[in-house]
Amino acid sequence: MEQKILMEQKIKDLRERAGGAIKSASTLKTLDEVRVKFLGKKGELTTLLRGMSQLSAEERPIVGKLVNEAREDIEQLLTEKNSSLKAAELQAKLASEKIDVTLPGRRVHEGHLHPLTLTLNRVKEIFVNMGYTVEEGPEVETDYYNFEALNLPKDHPARDMQDSFYITEDILLRTQTSPVQARTMERYKNNEPIRMIAPGRVYRRDDYDASHSPMFTQVEGLVIDKGISFADLKGTLEDFSKKIFGEKTKIRLRPSFFPFTEPSAEVDVSCVMCHGEGCKVCQGTGWLEILGAGMVHPDVLKMSGYDPSQVSGFAFGMGIERIAMLSYGLDDMRLLYDNDVRFLKQF
Repeated sequence: MEQKILMEQKIKDLRERAGGAIKSASTLKTLDEVRVKFLGKKGELTTLLRGMSQLSAEERPIVGKLVNEAREDIEQLLTEKNSSLKAAELQAKLASEKIDVTLPGRRVHEGHLHPLTLTLNRVKEIFVNMGYTVEEGPEVETDYYNFEALNLPKDHPARDMQDSFYITEDILLRTQTSPVQARTMERYKNNEPIRMIAPGRVYRRDDYDASHSPMFTQVEGLVIDKGISFADLKGTLEDFSKKIFGEKTKIRLRPSFFPFTEPSAEVDVSCVMCHGEGCKVCQGTGWLEILGAGMVHPDVLKMSGYDPSQVSGFAFGMGIERIAMLSYGLDDMRLLYDNDVRFLKQF
């Protein structure tokens, strides 16, 4: 009898201690430790069950019932506490991850056009507004269209200036967009008038320094019609220069030589930095070279099916990198090709 009373007291004490431990558990991990302590295979309740061997046959069912009731009560308390802790953790997680939908959204970073593309688009817009069409051609070109159709036969010394990247003896990467002019003239018949520009990448064996690159972007223009004169060329270039660099811009033409034009000229603009007063950029001259131009050579007209006695024309060519450098005040062409985001994001 004394052993039965002792067992009943131990069961009562275990239930009270288990209830207190469950109530004070603050995390799911702590609660699981309480479960193992009281209900595990080596827990206190299992230890009590082993002590039932000391009871008489009449006492065992009575004590066994008390043990089962204690187990059920503890399991019920564990289940309730588990649900409570899970709900509390969920609320804490929701509170920490709460989103204020009234705040402005996070904008996706958007890129923008490269400064060369921006400059090229400006040049295109200016000439399209003058009534020019935009023509394109292949970057891998034949020797005929790249040189011979432009009055540069195979033994012409001027070829040395553009000795470039050959794929075969007769195929190369174009050194200028002039072949597009020759191809366009071939498409026209009966001395039809032409007013076009040809933008695109070109390739030359130039040193990669502050002012040269083996690949660059060029825009060439061609106008053919009856009565076209050098005055038309000058007026066109003057109008273009004012629109691209500002109304105060002045131009000057210096005699030069190009095999495909005659007469030919180098075209300078008043320095965009000092406005003609002289500075480091223009080396104190007040002028900056931007392009070459001239009247289309009669032989070029003939080779493309035009009659130089009936029509005349002018042509010009410029590097977009040079225009971009002057427009944005850059002192190194390589900045345009280095893909440095710190530089590019300024545009």
